[in-house]
Amino acid sequence: MGTVGHTMVSMSTQERSVLGWGAFAVAIAALCLSLFGLRNDTSASSGATSGDAVTVVDVKLSEFMVMPSMPSVPAGRITLRVTNAGTMVHNLSVPALSKKTADLQPGSTAELDLGKVGAGTIDMLCEIVGHAASGMKAQLTVGSGGSGSGGSGTGSGVDTGGAMSWQQMDKMMADVALSFPAKTAGIGGGILEPKVLADGTKEFDVTAEVVDWEVSPGKKVKAWTYNGVVPAPEIHVNVGDKVKIVLTNNLPESTSIHFHGIRVPNQMDGVDPYTQAPVPPGGTFTYEFTALEPAVGIYHSHHDAQVQVPNGLFGGFFIGEMPLPDVLKSKGYDHVDEKVTMVLNDSGTIGLSLNGKSFPATQPYTMHLGDVMEVTYLNEGLMAHPMHLHQPVGWIIAKDGVPLLTPEPGDTINIAPGERYTVLYKATDIGVWAWHCHILNHAETSTGMFGMVTALIVKA
Repeated sequence: MGTVGHTMVSMSTQERSVLGWGAFAVAIAALCLSLFGLRNDTSASSGATSGDAVTVVDVKLSEFMVMPSMPSVPAGRITLRVTNAGTMVHNLSVPALSKKTADLQPGSTAELDLGKVGAGTIDMLCEIVGHAASGMKAQLTVGSGGSGSGGSGTGSGVDTGGAMSWQQMDKMMADVALSFPAKTAGIGGGILEPKVLADGTKEFDVTAEVVDWEVSPGKKVKAWTYNGVVPAPEIHVNVGDKVKIVLTNNLPESTSIHFHGIRVPNQMDGVDPYTQAPVPPGGTFTYEFTALEPAVGIYHSHHDAQVQVPNGLFGGFFIGEMPLPDVLKSKGYDHVDEKVTMVLNDSGTIGLSLNGKSFPATQPYTMHLGDVMEVTYLNEGLMAHPMHLHQPVGWIIAKDGVPLLTPEPGDTINIAPGERYTVLYKATDIGVWAWHCHILNHAETSTGMFGMVTALIVKA
């Protein structure tokens, strides 16, 4: 498999114009969905005066997120209208104020009166065991007065609902779109180069550590990483190679590595305590095996995995090359011009993201007419994601690293957690084409696109 291009594509002023107002506007129009409300409720119930106005924030809970994730409201009386839009029981707690809803069944709604709240930032979370660690956390920013900010303009997921005119909505959405691709610190992926030992063994040094990671402009989180980036550097070897992975654990808790989709001896499977002891903080462990067969896999944590994996401990592991199906060669898929790995995530500190970044900080991709791109989707999140590229129909040529006997066309390809799909796309029409998860609240709110969105730029 080839190198993943994770560097940002530089774009001319003309291309940015096309991106903002031309084909990109057409491509993303179908995404529009307004799900979350933030508004001032000034109804004069109980004789309330204007000074007693209540700010009502609509909050949606689902697996595993709280949306909006960073609402902003004026100081004063605040009520949260909490709806469980998921398929599991959830609740919402505001620990600093000792306020909490009851456990909410799917589809139910409850109001949480926070009382009169002064300026500051307040944490909100689901207290069901494991849910906050899986990503069900948010922050309510309370200003000193005036109206709510309605969001940062960077796709935060805030929806100002009835407090915003359609003209304001259009401007906010355009501002976010025109900031793409936004620069952030840190670039994930790339290729991890091995040390080749005297007997030909390829040795890869992997350090698990917590680093500051900028997911989108201004959103910096504590990411749990291999070698300091999200996703981790990719490992590429050939069939027959002897492989050695030297893990150093600099995390605040124990860990281990599982080679998902890779055939290894049982004692190298990375599932403590069955196949090995957990690797404690400051400890090391060496995994050794021979690459026996072609594979498209993942290396990720298998210790406290619901926290460690969504927080960033994942990377691609590839053995050999993916063959091109003979049946597609007559259709012009007789070569590959670019290979891309796209790692999907939705939880933990990273949240809704493609290759460790959220729109507008995701990477755009560029092709010329007639080019063929091989895309490998890896889902390391906790939910399935139907990935949709607006321009060409893709051809699914492999699932979980196994070539299909007959390639299947795919316009929207649903990738479940842990699955890997290899897809060929051929550039057929010039323009800027949206590429996103088709669970629409993973891609856009009324303040603009965010999360699992990028674009394919096709040139002549």
